[in-house]
Amino acid sequence: MSFATPITLKGEHVVLEPLGIAHLDGLAEAVRDGELWKLWYTSVPKPETMRDEIERRIDLQAKGSMLPFAVRRTDNGSVCGMTTYMNIDTIYKRVEIGSTWYAKSAQRTGINSEAKLLLLKHAFESLQCIAVEFRTHWMNQQSRAAIARLGAKQDGILRNHQRMADGSLRDTVVFSIIESEWPTIKRHLQYKLEH
Repeated sequence: MSFATPITLKGEHVVLEPLGIAHLDGLAEAVRDGELWKLWYTSVPKPETMRDEIERRIDLQAKGSMLPFAVRRTDNGSVCGMTTYMNIDTIYKRVEIGSTWYAKSAQRTGINSEAKLLLLKHAFESLQCIAVEFRTHWMNQQSRAAIARLGAKQDGILRNHQRMADGSLRDTVVFSIIESEWPTIKRHLQYKLEH
């Protein structure tokens, strides 16, 4: 199986669906919930640029460097965000889970934990990854805490790693989970979802 082959990943609380233009209206509505694009230290699309973002991710998928998903809640069927496998490295079997955002009403609900469980399980158990990486802006304290709660370990900080849309420079915090840690992380995430 190719790292960029579309797949649907199903859990109890969330379904990760291959991203498509059909998700446009749901994603535009989801991003309005919390006006997520206004967080200066993120790159969340505005409702009016959502189509461009979906097309960008689908284009990267066609090039083999990304596998994008729309995140759908199972309790009400609404689309509540996006996530991706990105920076795909098929030679060394590494992938980053990133470019993730959720509607404010989906945050701190277990949706992120289950989505990450599904993505990690597929990465380690189906794609045979040796490591899965997470990256976030130094200033995004909420994201850093959420990644640490998954059980990922901080690898380091890439100083002046990227220039943001507003021209500011981003220090990127890098976390990872390695293959030998996966059984413990898997049990931890399952426990969190059960309690």
